[in-house]
Amino acid sequence: MGETAKPLIVGMPGHLRHHFEGRLPDGVEPLYFDTVEANFEGASKVDVAWFDHRAQQKNMNVFAHADRLRWTHVIGAGIEHLPLDTLRERGVRLTNGAGINASVVAEYAVMGVLVGAKRFDEVVRAHDRAEWLPDSPGKIELEGARALVVGLGHIGGKIADRLRAFEMRVDAVRNNPRPGDGTMGPHEWQEKAGDYDFIIVAAPSTEETRALVDAAVIARMKPTAWLVNIARGPLIDREPMIEALREGRIGGAFLDVTDPEPLTPDDPLWKAPNTIVTMHLSGRAQTGLFRRAADLFLRNLDAYMKGAPLQNEIDLAQGY
Repeated sequence: MGETAKPLIVGMPGHLRHHFEGRLPDGVEPLYFDTVEANFEGASKVDVAWFDHRAQQKNMNVFAHADRLRWTHVIGAGIEHLPLDTLRERGVRLTNGAGINASVVAEYAVMGVLVGAKRFDEVVRAHDRAEWLPDSPGKIELEGARALVVGLGHIGGKIADRLRAFEMRVDAVRNNPRPGDGTMGPHEWQEKAGDYDFIIVAAPSTEETRALVDAAVIARMKPTAWLVNIARGPLIDREPMIEALREGRIGGAFLDVTDPEPLTPDDPLWKAPNTIVTMHLSGRAQTGLFRRAADLFLRNLDAYMKGAPLQNEIDLAQGY
């Protein structure tokens, strides 16, 4: 008789246990990580692991203990906190959760555009003062206004679709632009920054995208234009942005993400004129994240066991 195949040991977040039980493929032995300490205790035992993101943020050295690891998954789209060189050297595959929160983050970006256009932040402050405003503090009409979405991935594509529903004129930046569809390459858009009423940053965070919106881009923007960032804080060069906001050289900034995070109470961004900081809440403004995340992981687990391609696999050399 042949030797019985060894089970695939798969480590998963314990708080998602109810999403996995009864749904795992045959041949899988689950190992649930219920605490941060359990991630480290179980790291050396697993072939596949979805280490809870809270443990990753605390200490990424969990991978130093994962000698058997062949594939790891993260819940979010961002992977800049991971030891990509180590994973590449060890031949560990990586997938992320890109797309599972695309709709809710896109909704936040649209909210940022609307808030900036109508200055709803000023309306709320007037309400808190019990002051009846005689006129609207924001007068930008979305119909016919121009928006640039920098990064046309899962989130950026949904942002563009939603803004077009307002009859905005939307262009976009992507790594591989397609002729005639309003897209530009990563080095084509900077000179045109002054054409837009809104610039929405939705690109991945890599060394190449650090300070993607730099002092030169900010200097070209319209004095009425708004920056909306739902990607990562370092994609905007913060000091030139703060200076432009203080001097009134741009209309405003809606920042769901900042650099650093969280901001300290004395950080100048809190008091920068015409600035709205939303504390990286875009991805949390939902109720179905963990269900969608578990569904994605289970689809990939089934594919992994069949030797099929994995959804959202990262090119570790490229970093996205």
